Parts: sequence; C-alpha cells; structure tokens
Amino acid sequence: MAFQIRNIVPGDFPLLKEFLYEAIFVPEGVAPPPRSVVNRPELQIYFADFGSRAGDLGLVAESGSEVVGMVWCRLMHDYGHLDDDTPSLALAVREPFRGNGIGSALLQAMLLLLKQAGYPRVSLSVQKANRAVHLYRRAGFHPVRETAEEFLMAAELP
Repeated sequence: MAFQIRNIVPGDFPLLKEFLYEAIFVPEGVAPPPRSVVNRPELQIYFADFGSRAGDLGLVAESGSEVVGMVWCRLMHDYGHLDDDTPSLALAVREPFRGNGIGSALLQAMLLLLKQAGYPRVSLSVQKANRAVHLYRRAGFHPVRETAEEFLMAAELP
C-alpha cells in the first residue's frame, strides 16, 4: 500500500479527535465506547488547542488524499505522563489500513522529529493486551511503570 508521511498542518487539527478515538484499545468481544468518550476532560488534553503550545508535534500518513494515520506528541499530564519535560505520544491508524507498516513508519518518523527537536525521550501509555505493545518495543520503548492492565513506556532519543 502506498502512503506518504507529512507534517501536521492546522487543517488537520480537527482530525486529532477522530484519531484519538481510533487509538482507544477495545479488547476483542467488548463493545467500543461511544465516540463521545473523547469529550471527557482526561481525553480532551490530547487534542484541545493543539498547535498552540511548545512541544506540540504531529505527523500525518496519507494514502492518496485520505488521512489514514496520525501520530502526535505534546507535553501534558495524560495517561502516558512521565515528567514535565517528556512529551507523551499518541498514535492511531484507521482500522482498514492497519498491518501495512503505516504505524511503524509514523512512529519512526516521530522519534526522529522528537530527537531533532532536542527531546531526550518520549513516553506513552498502552494496554498490555494491545498488539501495539510489540510495535513500541521494536521501536525501542521499554516499560517504566505498569499496572495490572497498562504499561507506561518510554524510549530514549540519544
């Protein structure tokens, strides 16, 4: 599948809400939450006023003229919060486009972008049952803390 990665632009910012919903892990056999779940305050921090703060970085994957994946980071107190100097990462690929290397390409491009921006590391939160754990481990993320269901993972950007 052909796709290209580009920097996020303000016209893409409204899509962050949609892609945050796509990033929510839903175990097999469990009904997905309503789309309105992303309006909860603890989730709005991922996209509200994106682009207005230092540390807001994003990349978009397109196939043709369709946005099929997004990865973004910001300094925030979210589920993946490690410390006030480490950006938290969110990544999502639309369901029909998963398994084509888009997530890996977005993640590698974001790690390079963060390194170029001078960040020493990046963090994220992921459910242990989510297949994406393997993607993050391959990209150099390692567990820093864990609960019964989640990993808080970080990757160093030397």
